[in-house]
Amino acid sequence: MTTATTTAELPLAGSPPELAGLPSEASLAALARTLYGVLSASEAGFPLSGPRQDPATVGSARSPRVADPPGGPAPLSPEPWLAPELREVDLPDLSAGLPEGSLPPGWPAAMSTSPRYFIDGSAVQASAMAMPAGGVPLAGQTAVSPIASPGEALLRRVLDELASEQSTQARNTVSGDPQHFYFVGDSLGRGVPQADSSRFPAFDVQAVRRDFPILAERVNGRPLIWLDNAATTQKPRTVIERLVHFYEHENSNIHRAAHELAARATDAYEAARSKVARFLGAGTAEEIVFVRGATEAINLVARSWGTRNVREGDEIVVSLLEHHANIVPWQQLANETGARLRVIPVDDRGQILLEEYQRLLGDRTRLVAISQVSNALGTITPVREIIAMAHRVGARVLVDGAQSVSHMRVDVRALDADFFVFSGHKVFAPTGIGALYGRREVLEVMPPWQGGGNMIADVTFERTVFQGVPARFEAGTGNIADAVGLGAAIDYVERTGIENIARYEHQLLAYATRQVASVPGIRLIGTATEKASVLSFTLAGYRPEEVGTALNEEGIAVRAGHHCAQPILRRFGVEATVRASLAFYNTCAEVDVLVSVLRRLAADREKAVR
Repeated sequence: MTTATTTAELPLAGSPPELAGLPSEASLAALARTLYGVLSASEAGFPLSGPRQDPATVGSARSPRVADPPGGPAPLSPEPWLAPELREVDLPDLSAGLPEGSLPPGWPAAMSTSPRYFIDGSAVQASAMAMPAGGVPLAGQTAVSPIASPGEALLRRVLDELASEQSTQARNTVSGDPQHFYFVGDSLGRGVPQADSSRFPAFDVQAVRRDFPILAERVNGRPLIWLDNAATTQKPRTVIERLVHFYEHENSNIHRAAHELAARATDAYEAARSKVARFLGAGTAEEIVFVRGATEAINLVARSWGTRNVREGDEIVVSLLEHHANIVPWQQLANETGARLRVIPVDDRGQILLEEYQRLLGDRTRLVAISQVSNALGTITPVREIIAMAHRVGARVLVDGAQSVSHMRVDVRALDADFFVFSGHKVFAPTGIGALYGRREVLEVMPPWQGGGNMIADVTFERTVFQGVPARFEAGTGNIADAVGLGAAIDYVERTGIENIARYEHQLLAYATRQVASVPGIRLIGTATEKASVLSFTLAGYRPEEVGTALNEEGIAVRAGHHCAQPILRRFGVEATVRASLAFYNTCAEVDVLVSVLRRLAADREKAVR
């Protein structure tokens, strides 16, 4: 790679309002270097448009296949969340070969219209969709701009330039280490994992967006910008169609019936269980219990394992980061048994204080319940270390993965977790379905927590013999169709590649963090070094709900409130925040729209003060 003799910084003073506060080219180049390492030139090139590649079948082997549908101003001050090696680096000359008139007015020339965004996968040459004169799409066409945002154009060019530094090391970055951290750089010795390009198709954010029908929705006359992914994710067409297919061709109760539809439904339901087991790295499908979601899974463990194993004087450890669902059940259990709830503190950036955690552990510790990712701050917790420390004192550990499974690779056996829970609707599946992973030897000695059909082997009026695991924990008719939908969502994520998703979201979060932080009056809540796709903030002069309402008027969906995580927000002296949470179908252009509204609100407040 050749570098420019001087590092060109993006203009600040006098630049258009929508460009104010953008990171320098140098910062973005350095960030991309740290994220992706030295990449193979043979693996450069991702189209921004075009059909999805090699879709997998959906549902059970007995089910018909459901097809995938067709030298300037001063440099910006370094951020506390940006690793030191990211703050100063020369950038390649990005201005060569730039088509005239391809950039927005006022944008610096050191930009590119490169249509490639990700560096991975087989080489694919792509161009923007051909447009007739005047820029109006022909009938039946959907216009996809090669530059939806100045930020995206710069990021794409940086990634293209990095691709010229070829090395076979890129293929080896997918290590066997399952503890993949998400928002980290080489300074911590843990890089963002990279997907095996021989197994996954090229990541194409525009193709991904076409897979989600609701992203074409309009709200208040504006295109929907869904930045409420920590609350729930949108569903790809394959999941929607899989649900339709189930109800049209497979609908039946499961197990035991001697007819074809029951067999089809059973196959599809149990196939979904196997997919969840594979997705989490469980040893067997029998370690997966279907539940309504993470909340029910936590309550199951509290009612079944907890009532049998927690006694007066025992201790349950949780962190200050927890969602109410990972506090209340343990609080109830402690009140009923005479146990004590102890809380792991966090630092001023929202990071777990491991040394304080160590002091909490002792011979009375029975359980540690910890979120892998904070829903309110996006902090990624060091769950592997937390689990190992708990096991050294003989405690069991439950990991709440509701906010992690859609952003990073999970391997419950490598983590050595005793329990792991998540909700399907946080990972592009329907609502009302989720899963509990439990180590088999632990599940087998846990009593049922509910009674009814499906979970029994034999019943008389004198006694009941329960089924083995997991059936003993699934009383009554389960949410069969949505379990099948969860399997389809896992298929979709695995086809895309969770490492592809992690890398894309990492870059997007870095861009969004810098942009939002540049708005006057913004206070970011939670600036941990290791973060997933959450930006939680307040804006001076406005209540969070006022900001949420203003954003909604522009078609932008965010969450404004306490996020069912009041203890951690109060740690930072606030009762509520605005939370913008990202997914892999979000773009820099959408972030730009968010920031433009925040800047307008900030400007309006400044005028009112004057």
